[in-house]
Amino acid sequence: MTYTAGQIATLLGGTVQGDASVPLTGFAPADRAGVGDLTFAETAAYFSRAEESAATAIMVDGDFNSPRKILIRVPHSRVAFARVLPLFFPEPSFPPGIHPTSVVDATSEIDPTAHIGPGCIVGARARVGPRSVVEAGDVLGAEVRLGADVRIFPNVTLYPGVQIGDRVRIHAGAVIGSDGFGYVLYEGAHLKIPQIGSVLIEEDVEIGANVTIDRGALGATIVGKGTKIDNLVHLGHNVRVGQHCILIAQAGIAGSTRLGQHVTIAGQAGLSGHLKIGDRAVVAAQAGVMTDIPEGEKWMGSPARRSLQARRLFIAAEQLPDILKRLAALEKRLSPEPGLPISAPTQPVHPEQPVVE
Repeated sequence: MTYTAGQIATLLGGTVQGDASVPLTGFAPADRAGVGDLTFAETAAYFSRAEESAATAIMVDGDFNSPRKILIRVPHSRVAFARVLPLFFPEPSFPPGIHPTSVVDATSEIDPTAHIGPGCIVGARARVGPRSVVEAGDVLGAEVRLGADVRIFPNVTLYPGVQIGDRVRIHAGAVIGSDGFGYVLYEGAHLKIPQIGSVLIEEDVEIGANVTIDRGALGATIVGKGTKIDNLVHLGHNVRVGQHCILIAQAGIAGSTRLGQHVTIAGQAGLSGHLKIGDRAVVAAQAGVMTDIPEGEKWMGSPARRSLQARRLFIAAEQLPDILKRLAALEKRLSPEPGLPISAPTQPVHPEQPVVE
């Protein structure tokens, strides 16, 4: 696709410094940009590299000027970057219809504008909404519901009863709605508790590759609107994730824990069950959370603590080897004979002398 600098500025709510009629044919980072390309710069260092590159135009949000390049000034260059990429790199289109190699139950409802790719299985009474895409090898169980403009990447499994909202994206290998890990010890053996709940994914959620989300034991496991889940994340049964949260790779959340709105769970963090994590809380990477976290707080470490307390403990732990060496040297100087422990003073304390503890 080709756009003029002026067209791009209009789409991004920006302005052009230079010739607005110049055509732009691509988008590339400064070190790979060629003639006709648009690039972007957030800092002076990036702008310097962009100005020295072969790029025709630079997208900026700072107070930059160039006698050699066309500048497209935007309110926020990172936001503009996210919005301009689809112009030059649109997603592939999928023709409506059902591939002949797919097995689609006669009781299912497939919107005429939806795409069902090769080798898919669509169960009884399942529904696929307008313009949704189900790519190769996907399995949609009985009574699965897909909203409008959903995209399911290859080899995804949606267990029976899973509900997916509008504009959700689920990447390859994800498993949504498998049984929660529910057992009770009875007569020396683990007796399975049937998991008869469901999973509800609200609109505008993105779920990464190989994510697993368990169905509720009773009721639903819920992922709120706008939440983004990285690869290899696990959500246990009856977890409730609020709106616009970020869950980063290899994080795990045990059953019935509830996250508020705009919560961030960093990579490899683990949360035990039945916790409440407040709005805008942040859990740092590799943290082990075993208690509730109030809203707006950042916790880190394992076991997790408030970040200020955890940092103090980390600093103290780093100082321990030096403290032990100094203590050993002090004991050596004070000990009457090598190898003997330092004994407590034997001189009696005067009755009127205060004891300092």
